[in-house]
Amino acid sequence: MTKTVEFYFDFGSPAAYLAATQLPHVCADTGAELVWKPMLLGGVFQATGNHSPAEIAPKGSYMTTDLQRFAKRYGVPFVHNPHFPINTLLLMRGATGVQMEQPARFAAYVDAIYHAMWVEPRNLNDPAEVGAVLQAAGFDPAALLALAGRQDVKDRLKAVTQEAVARGVFGAPTMFVGSDMFWGQDRLDFVREALAA
Repeated sequence: MTKTVEFYFDFGSPAAYLAATQLPHVCADTGAELVWKPMLLGGVFQATGNHSPAEIAPKGSYMTTDLQRFAKRYGVPFVHNPHFPINTLLLMRGATGVQMEQPARFAAYVDAIYHAMWVEPRNLNDPAEVGAVLQAAGFDPAALLALAGRQDVKDRLKAVTQEAVARGVFGAPTMFVGSDMFWGQDRLDFVREALAA
């Protein structure tokens, strides 16, 4: 039976971005399947009483440096978004909708949003900027906005977020291999070991 990595993520987490650059390689190396689980990190924080590290000045400053270290280790670009924090509700609904209706385009959507968030940072709080990013990636912004506004898409994102909380998720990224939970881009070695076991 093929092992899976369930990847709970939100575009607003730079650590989830870094994990997303590496998990496909981890899964390819171990013959595992990567299952993307878009969730709303704000909803997780609200349900668990957790907060963004950025809200604690010394921790936020340290995290920025540490994330740069990991980006260098992974050989991937990373630029802290000067518009952070960004309300990701629309972005995560978009991810959910594309995953539901256009699964073949899901990777293109994820790549476009992550690039605009953490590689060549843009103000994704601005709907016009989001539209420009989507159009450049070959999406119809108006159609995607309509998709993100559908009730079944909203319900799906809410359900996955609630599922995450019920499973013990308190932040992003969170990965599951079976019932084993791993939090943070710095736990990918443990993910790899769990897949190899």
